[in-house]
Amino acid sequence: MKIIRFSLLVLLLAGSKMVMAQPAKQDDFRPHGKAVVQVFSNFTYRLSNFRGKPLFDISRAYLGYEYAFSQRFSGKVIFDAGSPDTSGIKLNAVLKNAYLQYHNNNLKFRLGVIPTSQFRLQEQFWGHRYVARTFMDAYHFGPEADLGASLAWKWSPYVQFDASVLNGDGYQKLQQDSALMYTAGLTIQPVKKLYARFYFDYMKKGVSQNTYSAFLGYAGSKVTAGLEYNYQLAHANVNDQDRSGISFYATMQLKKHSNLFVRYDKLWSKRNDGALDGWDVLTDGRLYLAGIEFHPAKGITISPNMSGWYPVHDTHHIVSRFNLSVQFKF
Repeated sequence: MKIIRFSLLVLLLAGSKMVMAQPAKQDDFRPHGKAVVQVFSNFTYRLSNFRGKPLFDISRAYLGYEYAFSQRFSGKVIFDAGSPDTSGIKLNAVLKNAYLQYHNNNLKFRLGVIPTSQFRLQEQFWGHRYVARTFMDAYHFGPEADLGASLAWKWSPYVQFDASVLNGDGYQKLQQDSALMYTAGLTIQPVKKLYARFYFDYMKKGVSQNTYSAFLGYAGSKVTAGLEYNYQLAHANVNDQDRSGISFYATMQLKKHSNLFVRYDKLWSKRNDGALDGWDVLTDGRLYLAGIEFHPAKGITISPNMSGWYPVHDTHHIVSRFNLSVQFKF
């Protein structure tokens, strides 16, 4: 906790000095903006216990606008439509991003409903968000956006620090209490094409929940791969509800406009008091996923893919999915 607060203080002081030392250039800048549209759509055939179920759905539709007020200041508002309401029929639209940003060559500060940095790098290396969410997002280790403030400082071309203070409950919930989440992260590039990231967060609601994450990624001209390990102590601020997991993913370019990708996840929970199974055994398991991706035109991505979920508990059946996933954005 003290380490995170100290990191925030250091970054804020460094950022303030950089802002004072680097006045904005007085070029012929004109304020401008553009619409943001990104849609994920799927046809899925779900097979479990010898029973099949076809389904068409729009899993996500991001609609919004971003605007540059000056060379340093910009803002962004994004609505997220795609989460079913309690009826399971209608789609809800919630405010995912609404923030003001200050940005120069080395410093980025955001305030409002902001993207979190918890698994942002992992999501970039995975690269197929429209097919499946990254490990920490999919298994609820943390939200992808939240109400708060964040600061990222590029100390050198190879080292970047980031820290934030967040609501802690995600962008779909309003602040229900006085508890806040404090985060700190370090991203380094030790050698060309190789990236590493270490992340930690802390939130106390009676019991302290801590999240630890380590990531290693390779970004080559033809192959991109990532490996991450995640551990959460006292999930949902409950003692002894610890969770861990690993995720490996890789993408290989086949031709100029097509890729092959694979992924493996393993999620497990802590065994308490000599129990044979983890406390969250009903959601523990392994994921296998593979697919091919095509880019027929700028802004359009199509992927036939398949996945298999193998639960730990023998009362749950293997779930196989055969998908045709589509993304378009402009």
